[in-house]
Amino acid sequence: MWWYGVALAGLLIVGVAGYLAMIEVKPRFARPAMDEAAREDIRALEGRLMQHVGTLGGTIGERNMLQPVALRAAADHIRQEWRKQGFQVTEERFEILGQPCANLVVEHKGSEQPGAIVLVGAHYDSVIGSPGANDNATGVAILLEMSRALRQEGLARTVRFAAFVNEEPPYFLTEAMGSREHARRARRRGEDIQAMLSLETLGYYSDVPGSQRYPPPFGVFYPRVGNFLAVVGNMSSRGLVVDFLRQFMTVSDFPVEGVATFAWIPGINWSDHWSFWKEGYPALMLTDTAPFRYPEYHSPGDLPERVNRPEFARAAHGIIQAVRRMAGTP
Repeated sequence: MWWYGVALAGLLIVGVAGYLAMIEVKPRFARPAMDEAAREDIRALEGRLMQHVGTLGGTIGERNMLQPVALRAAADHIRQEWRKQGFQVTEERFEILGQPCANLVVEHKGSEQPGAIVLVGAHYDSVIGSPGANDNATGVAILLEMSRALRQEGLARTVRFAAFVNEEPPYFLTEAMGSREHARRARRRGEDIQAMLSLETLGYYSDVPGSQRYPPPFGVFYPRVGNFLAVVGNMSSRGLVVDFLRQFMTVSDFPVEGVATFAWIPGINWSDHWSFWKEGYPALMLTDTAPFRYPEYHSPGDLPERVNRPEFARAAHGIIQAVRRMAGTP
């Protein structure tokens, strides 16, 4: 039976190699104790976030190229919020089959390395047939509150905030995505995007055992309880995943899991970060894992009341603080 031991050892080596190739990223940091001031900030943030989610995922509802009036209303909401914050909004216009659409972009220039860009993006369209409260009004809400929080701060690197159109099917993973348009233009301009963070479906968390699912083979290594923020990158973006996790874990006690793996694994490239991988930029996705956890994913039931408000706010607070640290202080 010597061959049995050899085979077992071989399987073990393959399993370990696969795990290392998948790269569960989990730096070891002492998590902070959130004091009353931080908890009060999170409670206030919760209210502001849910106002955006209510407007986009409730009042406006389904918004895509088949619902152009609603899509323009969503863009108007974003534009008005940024103008109130004191930004000059750039509209990145293009056409799909003769129909106009646009990304919206603002920047907070860095004082020491203005050419070094940390780009944070979220798509503002929703899938056909869904009001898109979690997917992706939650991502847009964090984008708007992050720009609000960082607007008055001195930062070493430039932070670019981008609201992308056309992430959802039938444009998903095609050259017609708004984020592909932006990434292509950035590469043609020779821009130094040092980090791209895609805010994607961030409002649903559960402590119920078995509430979290995965594509194979991740279920062997990751929690079965869907109460964490997921930080997802490809192999070449591992350094960015590690950096974000370090910053997030330094400022937040919210559960977080990270992975840097092969882009062909289902779910790994399912958002606007894919567009930047195509141009060779380091990029990651921040998500609640969407269809692997959220029961109302891409359905008419994706309504604002399905968002887990306190957990959403805690995750958002950590994300905002982590980006602040990534951009650096002069």
